[in-house]
Amino acid sequence: MLRAGVVRETAPGETRVAVVPDAAAKLSQAKLEVLVEAGAGLASGHSDEAYREAHAQVLPDARAVYAGADVVLKVREPREVAGGPEAYLLREGSVLIGFLDPARNTELIARLAARQVTAFAMELVPRISRAQKMDALSSMSTVAGYKAALIGANSLGKFFPLLMTAAGTIAPAHVFVLGAGVAGLQAIATARRLGAVVEAFDVRPAARDEVKSLGAKFVALEMTDEKLVGEGGYARALTSEQEARERELIHAHVKTADLVITTAMVPGRRAPLLITEGMVRDMMPGAVIVDMGAEMGGNCELTQPGATVIAHGVTIHGPINLAATLPVHASQMYSRNISSFLLNLVKDGALALDFNDEIVRESCVTHQGRVLKGGAAPAPSDSRGVTAGALAGATAKSAT
Repeated sequence: MLRAGVVRETAPGETRVAVVPDAAAKLSQAKLEVLVEAGAGLASGHSDEAYREAHAQVLPDARAVYAGADVVLKVREPREVAGGPEAYLLREGSVLIGFLDPARNTELIARLAARQVTAFAMELVPRISRAQKMDALSSMSTVAGYKAALIGANSLGKFFPLLMTAAGTIAPAHVFVLGAGVAGLQAIATARRLGAVVEAFDVRPAARDEVKSLGAKFVALEMTDEKLVGEGGYARALTSEQEARERELIHAHVKTADLVITTAMVPGRRAPLLITEGMVRDMMPGAVIVDMGAEMGGNCELTQPGATVIAHGVTIHGPINLAATLPVHASQMYSRNISSFLLNLVKDGALALDFNDEIVRESCVTHQGRVLKGGAAPAPSDSRGVTAGALAGATAKSAT
Protein backbone atom coordinates (compact mmCIF):
# COMPACT_ATOMS: atom_id res chain seq x y z
CA MET A 1 0.00 0.00 0.00
CA LEU A 2 1.34 3.44 -0.95
CA ARG A 3 2.07 5.59 2.10
CA ALA A 4 1.52 9.35 1.92
CA GLY A 5 3.15 11.45 4.63
CA VAL A 6 2.08 14.82 6.01
CA VAL A 7 4.46 16.78 8.25
CA ARG A 8 4.27 19.99 10.23
CA GLU A 9 5.47 22.91 8.11
CA THR A 10 8.88 24.29 9.05
CA ALA A 11 8.77 27.66 7.25
CA PRO A 12 8.58 30.55 9.74
CA GLY A 13 5.00 31.71 10.25
CA GLU A 14 3.52 28.92 8.16
CA THR A 15 0.19 27.79 9.64
CA ARG A 16 -1.21 25.71 6.79
CA VAL A 17 -1.17 21.94 6.55
CA ALA A 18 -0.91 20.05 3.28
CA VAL A 19 -3.72 17.58 3.98
CA VAL A 20 -6.75 18.17 6.20
CA PRO A 21 -8.67 15.25 7.74
CA ASP A 22 -11.39 15.24 5.06
CA ALA A 23 -8.78 14.82 2.34
CA ALA A 24 -6.94 12.21 4.40
CA ALA A 25 -10.16 10.17 4.48
CA LYS A 26 -10.48 10.40 0.69
CA LEU A 27 -6.89 9.27 0.23
CA SER A 28 -7.59 6.32 2.52
CA GLN A 29 -10.62 5.45 0.44
CA ALA A 30 -8.33 5.45 -2.60
CA LYS A 31 -6.25 2.68 -0.94
CA LEU A 32 -3.47 4.93 0.34
CA GLU A 33 -2.13 4.84 3.88
CA VAL A 34 -1.82 8.34 5.34
CA LEU A 35 0.88 9.12 7.91
CA VAL A 36 0.59 12.42 9.82
CA GLU A 37 3.08 14.05 12.18
CA ALA A 38 1.53 14.73 15.58
CA GLY A 39 0.39 18.35 15.75
CA ALA A 40 0.77 18.95 12.02
CA GLY A 41 -2.75 20.32 11.68
CA LEU A 42 -3.15 22.19 14.97
CA ALA A 43 -2.36 25.65 13.55
CA SER A 44 -5.09 25.20 10.95
CA GLY A 45 -7.67 23.90 13.42
CA HIS A 46 -7.28 20.14 12.96
CA SER A 47 -6.56 17.87 15.91
CA ASP A 48 -4.65 14.61 15.87
CA GLU A 49 -7.87 12.86 16.83
CA ALA A 50 -9.58 14.25 13.72
CA TYR A 51 -6.89 12.61 11.60
CA ARG A 52 -7.27 9.32 13.43
CA GLU A 53 -11.01 9.44 12.77
CA ALA A 54 -10.15 9.93 9.10
CA HIS A 55 -8.19 6.64 9.23
CA ALA A 56 -4.77 8.32 9.21
CA GLN A 57 -1.92 7.09 11.37
CA VAL A 58 -0.51 9.80 13.66
CA LEU A 59 3.24 9.45 14.24
CA PRO A 60 5.26 11.19 16.99
CA ASP A 61 7.54 13.35 14.84
CA ALA A 62 8.53 14.36 11.33
CA ARG A 63 11.44 11.93 11.22
CA ALA A 64 9.07 9.00 11.67
CA VAL A 65 6.81 10.28 8.89
CA TYR A 66 9.69 10.81 6.48
CA ALA A 67 11.06 7.35 7.27
CA GLY A 68 7.77 5.67 6.50
CA ALA A 69 6.37 7.71 3.62
CA ASP A 70 6.67 6.85 -0.05
CA VAL A 71 5.23 10.27 -0.93
CA VAL A 72 5.56 13.39 1.24
CA LEU A 73 2.96 16.12 0.83
CA LYS A 74 3.95 19.63 1.92
CA VAL A 75 2.81 23.21 1.56
CA ARG A 76 6.24 24.87 1.46
CA GLU A 77 9.63 23.52 0.47
CA PRO A 78 11.83 21.63 2.98
CA ARG A 79 13.92 24.02 5.09
CA GLU A 80 16.94 23.96 7.37
CA VAL A 81 15.92 22.33 10.65
CA ALA A 82 17.68 21.25 13.81
CA GLY A 83 20.16 18.63 12.75
CA GLY A 84 20.52 19.81 9.14
CA PRO A 85 18.54 20.19 5.93
CA GLU A 86 15.01 18.79 6.10
CA ALA A 87 15.51 17.40 2.59
CA TYR A 88 17.92 14.81 3.99
CA LEU A 89 15.04 13.27 5.97
CA LEU A 90 13.36 12.20 2.73
CA ARG A 91 13.91 8.56 1.87
CA GLU A 92 16.02 7.98 -1.21
CA GLY A 93 13.74 7.30 -4.16
CA SER A 94 10.69 8.82 -2.49
CA VAL A 95 8.38 11.49 -3.94
CA LEU A 96 7.92 15.06 -2.71
CA ILE A 97 5.01 17.32 -3.69
CA GLY A 98 4.57 20.96 -2.64
CA PHE A 99 5.35 24.58 -3.47
CA LEU A 100 9.10 24.25 -4.12
CA ASP A 101 10.01 27.53 -5.89
CA PRO A 102 12.64 25.79 -8.03
CA ALA A 103 13.89 29.00 -9.62
CA ARG A 104 15.12 30.34 -6.28
CA ASN A 105 15.80 27.11 -4.36
CA THR A 106 18.50 25.72 -6.61
CA GLU A 107 20.49 24.21 -3.74
CA LEU A 108 17.41 22.39 -2.45
CA ILE A 109 16.61 21.07 -5.92
CA ALA A 110 20.16 19.76 -6.27
CA ARG A 111 19.87 17.99 -2.90
CA LEU A 112 16.60 16.37 -3.91
CA ALA A 113 18.14 15.13 -7.13
CA ALA A 114 21.16 13.77 -5.26
CA ARG A 115 18.83 11.73 -3.05
CA GLN A 116 17.01 10.36 -6.10
CA VAL A 117 13.84 12.10 -4.95
CA THR A 118 11.16 12.69 -7.56
CA ALA A 119 9.89 16.18 -6.77
CA PHE A 120 6.82 17.95 -8.10
CA ALA A 121 6.25 21.70 -7.76
CA MET A 122 2.60 22.65 -7.34
CA GLU A 123 3.27 26.09 -8.81
CA LEU A 124 4.22 24.44 -12.11
CA VAL A 125 0.94 22.59 -12.66
CA PRO A 126 -0.07 23.64 -16.19
CA ARG A 127 -3.13 25.76 -16.82
CA ILE A 128 -5.26 23.22 -18.62
CA SER A 129 -8.88 22.27 -17.99
CA ARG A 130 -8.00 18.82 -16.67
CA ALA A 131 -5.74 20.35 -14.02
CA GLN A 132 -8.14 22.97 -12.67
CA LYS A 133 -8.83 21.00 -9.51
CA MET A 134 -5.05 20.90 -8.89
CA ASP A 135 -4.52 24.65 -9.36
CA ALA A 136 -3.10 25.53 -5.96
CA LEU A 137 -1.81 28.88 -7.19
CA SER A 138 -5.33 30.07 -7.91
CA SER A 139 -6.57 28.73 -4.59
CA MET A 140 -3.93 30.56 -2.60
CA SER A 141 -4.37 33.71 -4.68
CA THR A 142 -8.05 33.70 -3.83
CA VAL A 143 -7.14 33.70 -0.15
CA ALA A 144 -4.45 36.35 -0.59
CA GLY A 145 -6.61 38.71 -2.64
CA TYR A 146 -9.41 38.53 -0.09
CA LYS A 147 -7.07 39.20 2.83
CA ALA A 148 -5.30 42.06 1.04
CA ALA A 149 -8.59 43.93 0.72
CA LEU A 150 -9.33 43.39 4.40
CA ILE A 151 -5.88 44.65 5.42
CA GLY A 152 -6.50 47.78 3.38
CA ALA A 153 -9.98 48.32 4.82
CA ASN A 154 -8.71 47.83 8.36
CA SER A 155 -5.86 50.29 7.85
CA LEU A 156 -7.81 53.00 6.05
CA GLY A 157 -9.21 55.74 8.27
CA LYS A 158 -12.46 55.79 6.28
CA PHE A 159 -15.58 53.71 5.78
CA PHE A 160 -15.61 51.69 2.57
CA PRO A 161 -19.34 52.08 1.76
CA LEU A 162 -21.49 55.10 1.02
CA LEU A 163 -23.37 55.88 4.23
CA MET A 164 -26.37 58.08 4.86
CA THR A 165 -26.12 59.15 8.49
CA ALA A 166 -27.61 61.71 10.86
CA ALA A 167 -24.33 63.54 10.50
CA GLY A 168 -24.73 63.69 6.74
CA THR A 169 -23.64 61.61 3.75
CA ILE A 170 -20.33 59.76 3.94
CA ALA A 171 -18.69 59.26 0.54
CA PRO A 172 -17.46 55.74 -0.33
CA ALA A 173 -13.77 54.88 -0.41
CA HIS A 174 -12.01 54.62 -3.77
CA VAL A 175 -9.94 51.47 -4.34
CA PHE A 176 -7.51 50.97 -7.23
CA VAL A 177 -6.35 47.40 -7.97
CA LEU A 178 -3.32 46.82 -10.18
CA GLY A 179 -3.79 43.47 -11.90
CA ALA A 180 -7.02 41.58 -12.57
CA GLY A 181 -5.91 37.99 -12.23
CA VAL A 182 -7.17 35.62 -9.55
CA ALA A 183 -5.75 37.63 -6.65
CA GLY A 184 -6.76 40.94 -8.15
CA LEU A 185 -10.29 39.81 -8.94
CA GLN A 186 -10.77 38.53 -5.42
CA ALA A 187 -9.50 41.83 -4.02
CA ILE A 188 -11.92 43.66 -6.30
CA ALA A 189 -14.83 41.46 -5.27
CA THR A 190 -14.06 41.85 -1.57
CA ALA A 191 -13.70 45.64 -1.79
CA ARG A 192 -16.97 45.83 -3.72
CA ARG A 193 -18.78 43.72 -1.12
CA LEU A 194 -17.58 46.19 1.50
CA GLY A 195 -19.09 49.00 -0.56
CA ALA A 196 -16.05 50.70 -2.07
CA VAL A 197 -15.90 52.26 -5.52
CA VAL A 198 -13.32 50.15 -7.33
CA GLU A 199 -11.15 50.65 -10.41
CA ALA A 200 -8.80 48.01 -11.78
CA PHE A 201 -5.95 48.12 -14.27
CA ASP A 202 -4.74 45.31 -16.50
CA VAL A 203 -3.18 45.26 -19.95
CA ARG A 204 -5.13 42.18 -21.05
CA PRO A 205 -8.34 43.00 -22.96
CA ALA A 206 -9.93 39.79 -21.65
CA ALA A 207 -9.82 41.18 -18.12
CA ARG A 208 -12.28 43.96 -19.00
CA ASP A 209 -15.40 41.80 -18.79
CA GLU A 210 -14.23 40.07 -15.61
CA VAL A 211 -13.63 43.39 -13.88
CA LYS A 212 -16.92 44.88 -15.04
CA SER A 213 -18.84 41.78 -13.96
CA LEU A 214 -17.75 42.54 -10.39
CA GLY A 215 -19.09 46.07 -10.55
CA ALA A 216 -15.70 47.73 -10.93
CA LYS A 217 -14.43 50.15 -13.58
CA PHE A 218 -11.82 48.81 -15.97
CA VAL A 219 -8.84 51.09 -16.58
CA ALA A 220 -6.68 50.46 -19.62
CA LEU A 221 -4.26 52.05 -22.02
CA GLU A 222 -5.70 53.19 -25.32
CA MET A 223 -3.37 50.86 -27.16
CA THR A 224 -4.60 47.84 -25.23
CA ASP A 225 -5.29 45.14 -27.81
CA GLU A 226 -4.55 41.51 -28.51
CA LYS A 227 -1.02 42.39 -29.63
CA LEU A 228 -0.12 42.96 -26.00
CA VAL A 229 -1.15 39.45 -25.07
CA GLY A 230 1.34 36.63 -25.34
CA GLU A 231 1.18 32.87 -24.94
CA GLY A 232 -1.32 31.69 -22.34
CA GLY A 233 -3.10 35.04 -22.17
CA TYR A 234 -0.29 36.86 -20.34
CA ALA A 235 1.04 40.29 -21.18
CA ARG A 236 3.96 40.86 -23.48
CA ALA A 237 6.69 43.32 -22.60
CA LEU A 238 5.85 46.90 -23.46
CA THR A 239 7.98 49.30 -25.48
CA SER A 240 9.62 52.17 -23.60
CA GLU A 241 6.97 54.53 -25.00
CA GLN A 242 4.17 52.24 -23.87
CA GLU A 243 5.75 51.87 -20.43
CA ALA A 244 5.88 55.65 -20.06
CA ARG A 245 2.19 55.95 -20.98
CA GLU A 246 1.34 53.13 -18.60
CA ARG A 247 3.15 54.86 -15.74
CA GLU A 248 1.28 58.08 -16.45
CA LEU A 249 -2.05 56.25 -16.37
CA ILE A 250 -1.22 54.43 -13.12
CA HIS A 251 0.04 57.66 -11.58
CA ALA A 252 -3.20 59.48 -12.38
CA HIS A 253 -5.35 56.83 -10.69
CA VAL A 254 -3.03 56.28 -7.73
CA LYS A 255 -3.27 59.99 -6.88
CA THR A 256 -7.04 59.80 -6.34
CA ALA A 257 -7.23 56.40 -4.63
CA ASP A 258 -7.80 55.85 -0.92
CA LEU A 259 -6.46 52.31 -1.20
CA VAL A 260 -4.16 50.79 -3.83
CA ILE A 261 -3.69 47.00 -4.02
CA THR A 262 -0.91 45.65 -6.25
CA THR A 263 -0.69 42.02 -7.33
CA ALA A 264 2.24 41.62 -9.76
CA MET A 265 5.01 39.10 -9.21
CA VAL A 266 7.41 37.41 -11.61
CA PRO A 267 8.58 33.84 -10.89
CA GLY A 268 12.22 33.77 -9.89
CA ARG A 269 12.72 37.51 -10.38
CA ARG A 270 12.11 40.78 -8.62
CA ALA A 271 8.51 41.98 -8.70
CA PRO A 272 7.97 44.71 -11.32
CA LEU A 273 8.03 48.27 -10.04
CA LEU A 274 4.59 49.79 -10.57
CA ILE A 275 4.46 52.59 -7.98
CA THR A 276 7.40 54.96 -7.61
CA GLU A 277 8.19 57.14 -4.64
CA GLY A 278 7.05 60.10 -6.69
CA MET A 279 3.62 58.50 -7.09
CA VAL A 280 3.42 57.87 -3.36
CA ARG A 281 4.33 61.48 -2.69
CA ASP A 282 1.35 62.58 -4.79
CA MET A 283 -1.14 60.32 -2.99
CA MET A 284 -3.66 61.72 -0.53
CA PRO A 285 -2.63 61.88 3.14
CA GLY A 286 -3.98 58.82 4.93
CA ALA A 287 -4.06 56.70 1.78
CA VAL A 288 -3.01 53.04 1.98
CA ILE A 289 -1.07 50.67 -0.27
CA VAL A 290 -1.20 46.89 0.15
CA ASP A 291 1.67 45.45 -1.90
CA MET A 292 1.08 41.79 -2.68
CA GLY A 293 4.40 41.67 -4.51
CA ALA A 294 6.30 42.36 -1.29
CA GLU A 295 7.77 38.88 -0.99
CA MET A 296 9.63 39.41 -4.28
CA GLY A 297 10.80 42.94 -3.53
CA GLY A 298 7.55 44.82 -3.93
CA ASN A 299 5.56 46.60 -6.64
CA CYS A 300 6.01 49.84 -4.72
CA GLU A 301 9.44 51.43 -4.50
CA LEU A 302 9.01 52.07 -0.76
CA THR A 303 7.69 48.65 0.27
CA GLN A 304 9.53 46.78 3.01
CA PRO A 305 8.74 43.04 2.81
CA GLY A 306 7.05 41.78 5.96
CA ALA A 307 6.64 45.26 7.41
CA THR A 308 4.31 48.25 7.43
CA VAL A 309 5.82 51.67 6.85
CA ILE A 310 4.48 55.21 6.57
CA ALA A 311 5.99 57.42 3.91
CA HIS A 312 4.75 60.83 2.74
CA GLY A 313 1.63 60.30 4.83
CA VAL A 314 0.81 56.99 3.09
CA THR A 315 0.67 53.64 4.92
CA ILE A 316 2.42 50.93 2.89
CA HIS A 317 1.85 47.29 3.83
CA GLY A 318 4.30 44.65 2.60
CA PRO A 319 2.60 41.41 3.69
CA ILE A 320 4.17 38.05 2.93
CA ASN A 321 2.49 34.64 2.86
CA LEU A 322 -1.02 36.07 3.11
CA ALA A 323 -2.59 32.64 2.65
CA ALA A 324 -1.13 31.53 5.99
CA THR A 325 -3.17 34.22 7.76
CA LEU A 326 -6.36 32.29 6.92
CA PRO A 327 -5.08 28.77 7.62
CA VAL A 328 -8.42 26.97 7.96
CA HIS A 329 -9.78 27.65 4.50
CA ALA A 330 -6.35 27.98 2.88
CA SER A 331 -5.48 24.48 4.11
CA GLN A 332 -8.83 23.12 3.01
CA MET A 333 -8.39 24.48 -0.51
CA TYR A 334 -4.74 23.49 -0.85
CA SER A 335 -5.49 20.03 0.52
CA ARG A 336 -8.02 19.44 -2.25
CA ASN A 337 -5.52 20.61 -4.85
CA ILE A 338 -2.60 18.47 -3.69
CA SER A 339 -4.78 15.41 -3.08
CA SER A 340 -6.14 15.63 -6.62
CA PHE A 341 -2.58 15.97 -7.91
CA LEU A 342 -1.42 12.91 -5.96
CA LEU A 343 -4.35 10.78 -7.11
CA ASN A 344 -3.45 11.67 -10.70
CA LEU A 345 -0.12 9.91 -10.07
CA VAL A 346 -1.72 6.81 -8.58
CA LYS A 347 -3.31 3.76 -10.19
CA ASP A 348 -4.73 0.91 -8.14
CA GLY A 349 -3.05 2.20 -4.99
CA ALA A 350 0.45 2.40 -6.50
CA LEU A 351 2.49 5.16 -8.11
CA ALA A 352 2.24 5.19 -11.89
CA LEU A 353 4.24 8.15 -13.21
CA ASP A 354 3.32 8.83 -16.82
CA PHE A 355 5.58 11.49 -18.30
CA ASN A 356 3.42 11.59 -21.40
CA ASP A 357 0.88 13.29 -19.13
CA GLU A 358 1.37 17.05 -19.44
CA ILE A 359 0.54 17.57 -15.77
CA VAL A 360 3.25 15.15 -14.65
CA ARG A 361 5.82 16.31 -17.18
CA GLU A 362 5.47 20.06 -16.61
CA SER A 363 5.39 19.96 -12.81
CA CYS A 364 8.26 17.52 -12.21
CA VAL A 365 11.49 19.24 -11.15
CA THR A 366 13.70 16.25 -10.24
CA HIS A 367 13.57 12.60 -11.28
CA GLN A 368 16.04 9.70 -11.27
CA GLY A 369 18.86 11.90 -10.01
CA ARG A 370 18.38 14.59 -12.64
CA VAL A 371 17.30 18.20 -12.24
CA LEU A 372 14.55 18.82 -14.76
CA LYS A 373 13.62 22.35 -13.73
CA GLY A 374 15.38 24.87 -11.52
CA GLY A 375 18.01 27.54 -11.72
CA ALA A 376 16.00 29.73 -14.06
CA ALA A 377 12.62 31.41 -13.93
CA PRO A 378 9.94 28.94 -15.04
CA ALA A 379 7.68 29.79 -17.94
CA PRO A 380 4.42 31.52 -17.02
CA SER A 381 2.04 28.76 -16.01
CA ASP A 382 -0.34 30.04 -13.38
CA SER A 383 -3.33 32.27 -12.88
CA ARG A 384 -2.67 33.67 -9.46
CA GLY A 385 -2.35 37.26 -10.05
CA VAL A 386 -1.69 39.09 -12.87
CA THR A 387 0.16 41.32 -15.14
CA ALA A 388 -0.74 44.55 -13.59
CA GLY A 389 1.46 46.29 -15.97
CA ALA A 390 3.90 44.54 -18.18
CA LEU A 391 6.52 46.99 -17.01
CA ALA A 392 8.98 44.17 -17.24
CA GLY A 393 6.85 41.83 -19.31
CA ALA A 394 5.69 40.44 -16.00
CA THR A 395 3.46 37.53 -15.33
CA ALA A 396 2.06 38.37 -11.95
CA LYS A 397 2.06 35.81 -9.22
CA SER A 398 0.88 36.10 -5.65
CA ALA A 399 2.81 34.75 -2.73
CA THR A 400 2.31 31.17 -1.88
